[in-house]
This record gives sequence, C-alpha cells and structure tokens, in this order.
Amino acid sequence: MPFALWSILIAAFLPLVWTMVAKAGAPYDNSRPREVLAHASGYRQRANWAQQNAWEAFAPYAAAVIVAFVMKVPPTKLDTAAWVFLLARVAHGLCYVRNLATARSLSWMIGMGCVVYLFVAAGMA
Repeated sequence: MPFALWSILIAAFLPLVWTMVAKAGAPYDNSRPREVLAHASGYRQRANWAQQNAWEAFAPYAAAVIVAFVMKVPPTKLDTAAWVFLLARVAHGLCYVRNLATARSLSWMIGMGCVVYLFVAAGMA
C-alpha cells in the first residue's frame, strides 16, 4: 500500500496533536471540553484554531488521495504529494501556535496546493 494511503490516517490524527497542545496543563473539565477551549487564550487558543483548521483540511486531502489512487496516479507522485502535504500541515500548526501568520499562510497554501495537484493528476491519469 502506498504511503499516501497511510498518510490519510496520519492526517486524521494531526488535529489531535494540536488539541493536546491546547489542553495540556490547562484546567480541564471533561464534561465540558469545548467550554475550556472556548475560553483559551494565547498559544492554547491558537493551538485550538490549528486543530479546527486541521479538521477542515483533512476531508479535501483524504478525498484527493483516494481519487488519485483510484485513478492510478503513479505511487511516487502520490507519496511525494503526501509527504509535502503532511510537512506543510505540521508547519502550519507550529506556525499557528507560535503566531507566525505569514509563514502559517504559506504552509496552508502549500498544503492546499498538494490537494489541487492530486486532483489535477487524477484528472490527467
């Protein structure tokens, strides 16, 4: 199985990393977890925003990988796009937490560029 298919699972867990950053060390009530994050500030708030954005990016990415795989895009192209997407999304979250807005936007564009690339590659396959 190509790495790109495994990357869907990895991408599904990335939002949870940012959730852990947002919740770590904060007073936490598991009966009202969203309330805790709604009142977060500073890096915890930004980590929560990174988590939300990671969920938003997941569905188009997963769809792009699956469509490209079904359309028989060569595995090397799939895997390269998967690695770039994952690295861009990790950078996106780190930039969010560190409040690096321009770098965050650039990493978001790179990640979404991978999604577009996969759909275009599928269309040309």
